Amino acid sequence: MSRVESRMQDADIDIGRLFGAVWRNRLRILGGAIVLTGLAFALISIVTPQFKSDARILIESSESIFTRPQSSGQSQESDSSLLDREGVTSQVEILTSSDLLIQVARDLKLGESPEFDETVEVSSLKSGLISLGLVGDPALVSSEKRILDNVRKRLEVYPIANSRVIVISFRSSDRELAARFPNALAEAYLALQSKAQLESTGKAASYLADEIADLQESVRKAEAAVAQFRASSDLLLGQNNSNLATQQLAELSTELSRVRAERSSAEARANNIEVALERGASIDTIPEVVDSQLIARLREREISLNAEIADLSATLLPGHPRIKGLRSQLQDLSRQIDEEAQKVLVGIRSAAEIARAREEELMERVAELKAAAATANEREVQLRALEREAESQRALLESYLVRYREAASRDEGQYAPAKARLISRAIVPVEPSFPKMIPLLGAAFFVSTIILMLSALMRELFSGRALVPASAMPAMAYPEAAMPPAMEAPAVVMPAVHAGGDKDPMANDESAKAAANDNYGVDAVLRRLVDSGVTRAVVLSPEGDAGTAASVALARALAGEGLRSVLVDLTDDGAASRRMLEDPDCPGITDLLSSSSSYADVIYSDVVTTAHVIPTGIAGFERASRTMDRLSIILDSLVSAYDIVVVECGPRNARELDRVVGDGSRIVLSVVDPKSQAVVEAAEDLVDAGYEDFTLISASAADRIEVEPPARSANAR
Repeated sequence: MSRVESRMQDADIDIGRLFGAVWRNRLRILGGAIVLTGLAFALISIVTPQFKSDARILIESSESIFTRPQSSGQSQESDSSLLDREGVTSQVEILTSSDLLIQVARDLKLGESPEFDETVEVSSLKSGLISLGLVGDPALVSSEKRILDNVRKRLEVYPIANSRVIVISFRSSDRELAARFPNALAEAYLALQSKAQLESTGKAASYLADEIADLQESVRKAEAAVAQFRASSDLLLGQNNSNLATQQLAELSTELSRVRAERSSAEARANNIEVALERGASIDTIPEVVDSQLIARLREREISLNAEIADLSATLLPGHPRIKGLRSQLQDLSRQIDEEAQKVLVGIRSAAEIARAREEELMERVAELKAAAATANEREVQLRALEREAESQRALLESYLVRYREAASRDEGQYAPAKARLISRAIVPVEPSFPKMIPLLGAAFFVSTIILMLSALMRELFSGRALVPASAMPAMAYPEAAMPPAMEAPAVVMPAVHAGGDKDPMANDESAKAAANDNYGVDAVLRRLVDSGVTRAVVLSPEGDAGTAASVALARALAGEGLRSVLVDLTDDGAASRRMLEDPDCPGITDLLSSSSSYADVIYSDVVTTAHVIPTGIAGFERASRTMDRLSIILDSLVSAYDIVVVECGPRNARELDRVVGDGSRIVLSVVDPKSQAVVEAAEDLVDAGYEDFTLISASAADRIEVEPPARSANAR
């Protein structure tokens, strides 16, 4: 923690004393507040009242379901872009555009009003200022520029958050104009939107008409190209709008597959019959033989003969002619059945050969159609490209025709609804928006009261009367180590030294000793300084450290009189500040000069009084001498904050006082021994330097003054 903070902890602020000061000055504070409020009332009364009114516009699409264009895809996209945040902001920019504002200003004849054109009425005072060049000549600016600038100052256009509503607010000294301008601007904006829609629709209709004429010719040429190519390429259409060659190839492929299946089936059946006949298998197991009607009748006859032979065998012998005849018939039937089976086999083989021949024929035909189909496919690809081109041209033409009919109908009917709607018109205001008399007067009274109260509090605080010691710190007397021993000197009379005075300005008669202490004591010098309005007492101590007791006593006496005093110690060894501080080794005037410390860091409180002290410091005069020019500025700042500033210069010559002496200064010569040669030489040096009017103070008497410590804590800031 810094030294300053530790010193600040040694003192408290008496809140009751502070508020007591406010109470003591209550009449002054109240009177000052009333006076300031009256001045505010006078100023408000001469201010021209301003009236304010606003209109509101809703950004929305005004199209109904009956008038909305059929090709509404792009229209919906345009509406969505209009209704988003950027779209609403763009509409605000349109409302504040220069062309629109100038148009409204012309309609309302704002150029005839001195509120918007300063050249309409120019007072003689303003004319004089313009002629002297102190005020710019408004006539140098164009009329439109003047009107536009004044309109922009009074116009406010902004969107309401989280909505699509735009507010048009306008203020003017004319209450009627404050309402007419927002309404006129809103109507001009809606008319501008409708006009823009009509212009856009008319341009679109003209453009579409030209495009439709070109597209009609393009469609005719594209369709003619399709027909010509189809005729020249022999691309005949079959069923389902397919190529005839491709369709025939498909049919032949189907037929070829069927013939191949028949051939395979016939060959399989023939092989089956041949194997069965070679093995002597029963022909009843062969489906093709069984299905033959002739073989079926022969089998029935064979069965009948076998039955008859069986019946006759019961009564006749095998050698009987009847039996032999029947057996001969049975053998003939078996031979016929075998022959018929062979015929079936031959028939199946013939069918297989026919199928094979048909297959070979179809394969040759398919090969021919494949080549024809390939060529047809290539031509069909070209044909499809031509058809697609014709179709796209036709579709574009139809789309343009629909749009053209819609645009033409809107253009002819002058139907172009604006994409906005006036939802609230501005009304004539009754009360002015500025100035608000009651709130401003109340604020003026409140602020002036607060300022005057703070002024009283600061005066009481800086005077030191509101500072009290901390409860745990007892009152402290002078530390003996810091006080030099009292130097005994005879009390003698000290007359003023004149420019051509004697070398020995001190009187020696014993009758003047008592008068010397009264005339040159601390109290007497204090009275002369206060009565003469001195704000800076520059004390010289030619006899060294002993003479600094006078400046310390003077600063303490001033504080005892209730004056704000500070002692600035410019001695080389800090002799004066050692008498007032517990620890003189702290930042002081040299640190302030070298900019290593601030004012708050170098100002300390006396250990026994409310006086303040700025010690010599720890930076050293060698370092501070580089910025010694700042000393006069620092002393002037202290004079503005304190009633009297006591500057202890020590044993310095008169030529070194130029940086210390200023307006309201008085040089005080501290004397310990009136007979001291150093005192006489210092007095002559002051006279030679032009400082004839200086005051003597007795340091010997000041060194013996007993100071009663007030209720203060040691080293409190």
